[in-house]
Order: sequence, then structure tokens, then C-alpha cells
Amino acid sequence: MIDSNKRLLNKRLWQHYQQTEFLFTQTLSSQLSFAIITAHNPRGQILTSCQNRLLDRQLQNAIEQFRLPYRAVVGTSADQSHMEKSWAVAIDKLTAIHLGMKFKQNAIYFIENGQLHLVPCLFEVGQQHEEITIGEFSPRVKLVSELPDFDY
Repeated sequence: MIDSNKRLLNKRLWQHYQQTEFLFTQTLSSQLSFAIITAHNPRGQILTSCQNRLLDRQLQNAIEQFRLPYRAVVGTSADQSHMEKSWAVAIDKLTAIHLGMKFKQNAIYFIENGQLHLVPCLFEVGQQHEEITIGEFSPRVKLVSELPDFDY
């Protein structure tokens, strides 16, 4: 029973990930390849804002070690009822996957040639998902004057 509930939850999460939109304060060149990674809510488990803030700072510190361009972004459901602070960072896909794994993320996003890819990182044995191309990235980007406040 628990395994089937877990499988159903993972399937739902994977479907939600495919609907994500992104809030940016600046446009990005369509020529860039980059990853979008969060440290919020590892393995899909909802944490407190304090726990997510700590993980976000650790992720930002890890990203700074690459000495490559990065910027804050917010991944959000279409109705904006669920949001996670994330980072757009100019790293290759394999490095992004390893970073996602380090921060116990089920998946990361990778943008290449203007296409948005959902790339799995962590799912339990028997629950694997394949990388999928969701489509054009630009229609999922919403420009905002400032990013939402996460109570920190």
C-alpha cells in the first residue's frame, strides 16, 4: 500500500513539474544553455520557510563555487499557489544533475536551444522517469519587477 501511494505521489509530482512557470526579473538570451535548480523541499517533502532558506543559502554557496553567471528565479505553479526559489545557472546538464542530487531534488530543468527539458535526479528504484522535452522555454517565463518574498 505504501509503495503504491509513493508511486502515485511521484507520478503527480512529475506531472506538476511539467506545468511549472518561471518568474524572472530580467530576460535571458535565447542562445544561453543553463539549468534551473532549487534546494527547496527535498524529495518533494514540504519544509518550513526556515529550513528552505538554509538549504537555499547552501545551494547559492555551491553555485558561487562554479564562478559562472547565475541569477535568482522563482519556479511556480500556473496559479502561483506553490512557489520555490530557484537559481538559473550557466552550467552543463551533468553538473546540474549532480547538484540536484546533492540537494535531494527529484528533478532539475535544463534549457538548451530555447527548449525546456525536465531532467530527473532522484527517484526511487522502480520509479524512474525519463528526461522529457516540455517545449519552448520563453512562453513559461513571466517577467516581474521583483521576485516574491518567501518570508525571509
